[in-house]
Amino acid sequence: MTTTPIASNSIRDELINIFGTENVLTQDITPELTHDESLTASHETPLAVVFPTDEEQLVNLIRLAKEKRFSLVPRGSGSGMSGACNAIDQSVVVSFSKMNKILEIDLENHMAIIEPGVTLIQLNEELAKHSLIYPVQPGESSATIGGNAATNAGGMKAVRYGVTRNHILGMHVILENGDKLVTGGKFLKSSTGYDLTQLFIGSEGTLGLFSQLTLKLSIKFKESVTVLSPFKTLKELTEAIPRIINTGVMPSILEYLDFLAIDATTRSAGIDLGIPETIKSSAQAYLLIVLEGNDSNRLEQDLASLGEILDSSGALDIYSLPPTAGTAIVDAREKAFWVAKAMHANDIIDVVVPRSTMANYLDKVGRIAQESGSLIAGCGHVGDGNVHLSVFQSDPNKLHEVMYQILKLGTDLGGAVSGEHGIGTEKLPYFAKLENEVKLRIQRQIKATLDPTNLFNPGHLIP
Repeated sequence: MTTTPIASNSIRDELINIFGTENVLTQDITPELTHDESLTASHETPLAVVFPTDEEQLVNLIRLAKEKRFSLVPRGSGSGMSGACNAIDQSVVVSFSKMNKILEIDLENHMAIIEPGVTLIQLNEELAKHSLIYPVQPGESSATIGGNAATNAGGMKAVRYGVTRNHILGMHVILENGDKLVTGGKFLKSSTGYDLTQLFIGSEGTLGLFSQLTLKLSIKFKESVTVLSPFKTLKELTEAIPRIINTGVMPSILEYLDFLAIDATTRSAGIDLGIPETIKSSAQAYLLIVLEGNDSNRLEQDLASLGEILDSSGALDIYSLPPTAGTAIVDAREKAFWVAKAMHANDIIDVVVPRSTMANYLDKVGRIAQESGSLIAGCGHVGDGNVHLSVFQSDPNKLHEVMYQILKLGTDLGGAVSGEHGIGTEKLPYFAKLENEVKLRIQRQIKATLDPTNLFNPGHLIP
């Protein structure tokens, strides 16, 4: 399927003057360039897709967009899940796939300076040569780091390392007036006014175009061990989490999968973990834990401490997986979204709640599912309270109501609509109803100040 060209000759010619013929697409724009992986967000046919290669081109594009009155939709690799990069009518999609240079790896300061189109796999393959890693791993290694910055992506390792905003120390942003804003730098702390770097992280392309990012790096651990532990109830599983963290054992991954999620992911990946049927039939949820370190003796001690905690917390069993099986189950968990999509889930939710409320939250979600006749399967980053739910409800009206109830339940418990996927357009109706009005008003004011002509990604994030 392709779209028909709708850019006027004058706009097309001027885009070609800026980017060159090879970096402007106005015909045969495939849908893969106009939307992300969200299940329900709509997308339109853009005027064009352009592929910038430097900052000067971005400045000239902004000037042209203001003159010709079309909007700009920034795009990374399209791996997002909220419609944040979905094209809208009378827009030009700005693909950063060719702004993909690693500009510097600073081995003394453990920093990297990159262009926004650099992907996670590209950066980490280069960093591996120096025993370093960029530890934010949101589950799709083809994702661009600029796209991760736009949504403040998290992932399974957030319990130890934090999310994207904890690792971006500075950036270049091309603003609506063509100015280049330079924020932060290769330093870890600053007390010099408003933190503008943090303002732009999570802004979903609505405030400006990223052109350069400064990243904090981490040491790559040499040793790891993966533990899988089934629990009879979610309550027992979630009550084990603070006990694990309070001991000082710091997992790199601390995930939960309900019995539906682990069955679907292991079947899809062709993994047989060898868990006895008596355990499978009794387990409501599983805890997936990865410990990492450079000292094998210390890792063994941490594993022993972890085993004691799990045993005393009511775990049905404790499996220390062989390296191959451990890698396989972590990879399968990262691909849980694709499994849910293949099973025709109607929507995906990534609510975040206080960690201590997860058992209560999931129990009430179960009641919502039962009362609405829906199937809701779950997994998530239990270490930081980020719950991922796949909702199966084919009736559109019922689906909307179930979604609203689940999201409202999360915010009522002190959580937020999205922990890491972002709002985009998909969650915008719920966000507008459930978010604090004062916060929404301030966000609108920030948008109006930095983007008075509504040039960047209109209709996304801001209700």
